[in-house]
Amino acid sequence: MEKDQVLCCSSVVLEEVKKSPLSNGVDGSVPSASGAATMVGGACPVPDRKGVMGVANGAGPVYQERETWTRQMDFIMSCVGFAVGLGNVWRFPYLCVFLIPYLLIIALGQFMKAGSINVWNIAPLFKGLGFASMVIVFFCNTYYIMVLAWGFYYLIHSFRSELPWSSCGNPWNSPSCLSVFSHPRLGNLTCAQLAAARSPIIEFWENKVLNISSGLDDPGTINWEMTLCLMAVWVLVYFCVWKGVKSTGKIVYFTATFPYVVLIILLVRGVTLPGAYDGIMYYIKPDWSKLQEAQVWIDAGTQIFFSYAIGLGALTALGSYNRFNNDCYKDAFVLALINSGTSFFAGFVVFSILGFMAAEQGVDISQVAESGPGLAFIAYPKAVSLMPVAPLWAALFFFMLLLLGLDSQFVGVEGFVTGILDLFPGQHNHRYRREIAVAVCCSLCFIIDISMVTQGGMYVFQLFDYYSASGMTLLWQTFWECIVVAWVYGADRFMDDVARMIGYRPFPWMKWCWSFITPCVCMGIFVFHLVNYKPLTYNTDYVYPWWGEAVGWCLALSSMLCIPVSIVYFLFRARGTFRERWDHLTTPVWSFHHLEFLSPDVKPSSIVDDNKVIIFESVM
Repeated sequence: MEKDQVLCCSSVVLEEVKKSPLSNGVDGSVPSASGAATMVGGACPVPDRKGVMGVANGAGPVYQERETWTRQMDFIMSCVGFAVGLGNVWRFPYLCVFLIPYLLIIALGQFMKAGSINVWNIAPLFKGLGFASMVIVFFCNTYYIMVLAWGFYYLIHSFRSELPWSSCGNPWNSPSCLSVFSHPRLGNLTCAQLAAARSPIIEFWENKVLNISSGLDDPGTINWEMTLCLMAVWVLVYFCVWKGVKSTGKIVYFTATFPYVVLIILLVRGVTLPGAYDGIMYYIKPDWSKLQEAQVWIDAGTQIFFSYAIGLGALTALGSYNRFNNDCYKDAFVLALINSGTSFFAGFVVFSILGFMAAEQGVDISQVAESGPGLAFIAYPKAVSLMPVAPLWAALFFFMLLLLGLDSQFVGVEGFVTGILDLFPGQHNHRYRREIAVAVCCSLCFIIDISMVTQGGMYVFQLFDYYSASGMTLLWQTFWECIVVAWVYGADRFMDDVARMIGYRPFPWMKWCWSFITPCVCMGIFVFHLVNYKPLTYNTDYVYPWWGEAVGWCLALSSMLCIPVSIVYFLFRARGTFRERWDHLTTPVWSFHHLEFLSPDVKPSSIVDDNKVIIFESVM
């Protein structure tokens, strides 16, 4: 068949496919007589590539094009909103290069036009990677929103003439409460009284906000004020996500950009405070001796993975809504620079405030510098309580904190819902299926979150934070993602796919990073993490019981085991020799949209009308 006839035939095939009912949605599987999906190869013009695309007769709606962003800036702002979150403010920035898996994840979603599960149709044997990322992002959505609920609670209490955490004498304060900077009889207190004294900021956090119990085995009662805040935040997330990327892409223009305005305002205020210079110098002059500690490298690697949202599956979902020929290579560089640049800029804001705190208390900066919720809900509230017009600065900070977390949260929910909906395409195309899916997701997460608004909720929150979506699970996930793309699907093959989308080939060192450097770094940090594993504690005093750690490891293994268990399952269910099973299960399953990008080098070798199966074979 001549080349012009091939192009004509491809167009006819595409139209026939679009008119035909789908059997398994965008994954392109073809049901056999036994009902099992046939694993198929590709229609893309790469040598030695062979494949099947087709649909079966049956009930279901016609093929629908996947929704795309209204404009490309919507995608950029959504990625910025998701990746630039609370970690950029409360986790101190580290210098570590993980741009490579960042590009891989976005490009993979864009090429396959599928969420975090169906994107692994490039090697169906490893589809457990998709399920693992769905488990991780579900856990992350579940516990991450608690930080937003706490921030919302602080924001509400900031609209007072006097901040409630700036003084003692409140119902939640204990007799040991001592406002160090304003107590008139500080000089008359004994050493024992000073040692037993508690800051009003800490008491507001532990006694009022958390109302914390003695341990994980003492859940106590539900904090109804926090429950209402949690419900309000979930309702807000729902209405940001329920209509899909068309609405999400507009909302992030505000939620992703306004925090930068607040950061600039806080920086201008911070550098004018006494002690700010010392804090900034402490920030930009690193302690090189710390590089000898394994834990520093573990923290650096895991933080970068969490900050860049690598392994969570949400970036894959966002990339799947791009146009096929979008320049994802350039997008990856831009997003990585914005992410790291935000962390670096936020560091000046944070350390100018910490320098002020250290100067006010007469202590070294290292004694007030901490990361995590302690910085957001103890250190910074303490700092703003010492400033003139304290309620204004408190409201600004917690409003910024709420926006930073909000866009990360609803993009995470979007990624999870996209993966779920991709599993039920075509025949399940209910008019309100997205709205229902988002409602079910938010409701289920809210039910689980109730355990975190009890008196023992902080201990549950730490279990989720330390195990379920930790650096350990993300490192394991990303290691396998690189291995599958580089060694199972093929690094050169994927470079060809990227070139087919963007019109030029990325730098060759990308291939070597996918194949060697990134997997080795991921596995190295993962092993370091296991070797240096320490039991989970709260405030260095409370050690979790053995059964609490067991629950934590169950959370971690629930995603990590998805990969090996799915491999064993698929191999066991397949037929033939091991080699035949491997070849069968590692042959890519292409979606219908790939037909639009056929070249004249591909000729159709057969068309089976009965099952509407189209087989394409590339010409050398």
